[in-house]
Amino acid sequence: SPPLLRLFPGRLSAFPLFLLALLLGFASLLWLQLSCSGEGPAAGGQHRGAPRQPCPPPAPLQPPEEDPAWGPHRLALLVPFRERFEELLAFVPYMHRFLSKKRIRHRIFILNQVDHFRFNRASLINVGFLESGNDTDYIAMHDVDLLPLNEHLDYSFPEAGPFHVASPELHPLYHYKTYVGGILLLTKQHYELCNGMSNRFWGWGREDDEFYRRIKGAGLQVRRPSGITTGYETFQHLHDPAWRKRDQKRIAAQKQEQFKVDREGGLNNVRYRIESRTDLSVAGAPCTVLNILLDCDTNETPWCTFG
Repeated sequence: SPPLLRLFPGRLSAFPLFLLALLLGFASLLWLQLSCSGEGPAAGGQHRGAPRQPCPPPAPLQPPEEDPAWGPHRLALLVPFRERFEELLAFVPYMHRFLSKKRIRHRIFILNQVDHFRFNRASLINVGFLESGNDTDYIAMHDVDLLPLNEHLDYSFPEAGPFHVASPELHPLYHYKTYVGGILLLTKQHYELCNGMSNRFWGWGREDDEFYRRIKGAGLQVRRPSGITTGYETFQHLHDPAWRKRDQKRIAAQKQEQFKVDREGGLNNVRYRIESRTDLSVAGAPCTVLNILLDCDTNETPWCTFG
């Protein structure tokens, strides 16, 4: 008899063996789900806060172009990026599936900064906006380390004004009233009305605080989610400061400049070059990677380098 049968006394009929196989299969699927979704112990003994292994996504949904249920609008998901490949592998298939389930037409743009200057999130978003094409009519400024867990979050066309998905009441880290970072939706018309974001913010932080003042200066009102009851568990934050250090240095006059409103620059004067543009698939989910070389006037912003 087969070795498996020797583990059980007596003779087993086909029906109990069938039930046993079903139970084993169900247990395997449950273990896989708990180990990769963050609801159970961290896979591989990872410490608390480290990114978990992403679950293998189901086959991506493809929107039929003629289906009116998907709506007339198309989202450009703009993801500023540098050297966070393990987060990218989780982000692209997850967001493609999340938006497809909500029947939102979308394109994911990975804005990869490949120059030797300090990271400039705002300039990358300006570049992504300019390069996103005429087939998209609104944008999401989206951090690569923030995944929406609540399916009731709204990513639809923000016709009434900027819509801050990662609101202070829901974001796991930032809770002040004027916060508009993490995930922010705008129509392209409203982004142009603000002249985009300031290009003066090299290094980590403050660019979204300056953009909040631009929004208010343009006469726009920030809207936020309502009826979301999951609180600070609404998002999964993949970033772990213990092994991913942020560039928080303030160099030369940067400390004084970071609180000023840039009334001159933005979309109109971002300086860049596209080194390459590649369409690729991550676990079956399509995205476009833009390798971007930003330029810096060291007379205007000498803090763009560490030199």
